[in-house]
Amino acid sequence: MIKTRTLGRNGPAVSAIGLGCMGMSDFYANRDDAESIATLHHALDQGLNFLDTSDIYGPYTNEELIGKAIAGRRNDVFIATKFGITRDPANETARGFNGRPEYVKASCDASLKRLGIEQIDLYYQHRVDKTVPIEDTVGAMADLVRAGKVRYLGLSEASAATLARACKVHPIAALQSEYSLWTRDPEATGALAACRAHGVALVAYSPLGRGFLTGAFSKPEDLPADDYRRKFSPRFAEENFQRNLALVEVVKQLAHSKGVTASQIALGWVLAQGDDVIPIPGTKRRSYLDQNIAALDVVLSPAELAQLDKAFPMDVAAGLRYPESFLGSVNA
Repeated sequence: MIKTRTLGRNGPAVSAIGLGCMGMSDFYANRDDAESIATLHHALDQGLNFLDTSDIYGPYTNEELIGKAIAGRRNDVFIATKFGITRDPANETARGFNGRPEYVKASCDASLKRLGIEQIDLYYQHRVDKTVPIEDTVGAMADLVRAGKVRYLGLSEASAATLARACKVHPIAALQSEYSLWTRDPEATGALAACRAHGVALVAYSPLGRGFLTGAFSKPEDLPADDYRRKFSPRFAEENFQRNLALVEVVKQLAHSKGVTASQIALGWVLAQGDDVIPIPGTKRRSYLDQNIAALDVVLSPAELAQLDKAFPMDVAAGLRYPESFLGSVNA
């Protein structure tokens, strides 16, 4: 069975690696629901029980896909979903944020229906709504816990100060933030330290740098034309791509010397940052899922960790992690 980690100081044990499900339904090309469901079933069969989704993925279709996949297997899965980002169907780059209490509760009910479950295991505010006091939003989330609709609460891309305020309203089990070799923002902003001060797990999304750290790409054209990374991700842009490839070469060389994959080195680094850090790499393929699970057995020596830290200091990546228009919603 897969190793487990505790979701926060007093939270439940979940698989030490989770499965980010976004790409099964949105943003990446080559959607294949049959393969995605097979991958979800394979994850559960292997003991990987921590599934991550959101109402924005699709929107809505990813929750429906997971609901279909877990039917009859509720006891095998720990489901995390999110609310709080709104999308404009007429503009794929536009985002809105809603943390109003009535929206929180309506979103929860809708997610429960799509997932086909009676209780969400971990419910995140996907992004902080700066127009609504965090106390009001988390207060509404706490009402959902008291109503039995949600077990544990989480925030995503919240600042250290916001996390501290939220914890005064209700215990927060997890803070989800982008964290990888080339995105070490939780260290730089103090969010990781705040998690540890408050007994909160850090759930690391995009631990493989949206696939870049796997070494699978050599040029932007390796991505399908309709892949959002090619259109919107600054680090995949032509002017940054080659500079970032040089960083990945360090990962590939270390992987070769250890007889593992580059993705396993990248995941191994995240896992080595502490037992309170849980990466949730995304994939819709069973073969990649097995590679990710095997990363749990990759042991990086102090010298190897130091080598990676030297190659990947803060802000080493060329290009912002999101388009500039999105950055106001992170570390909020």
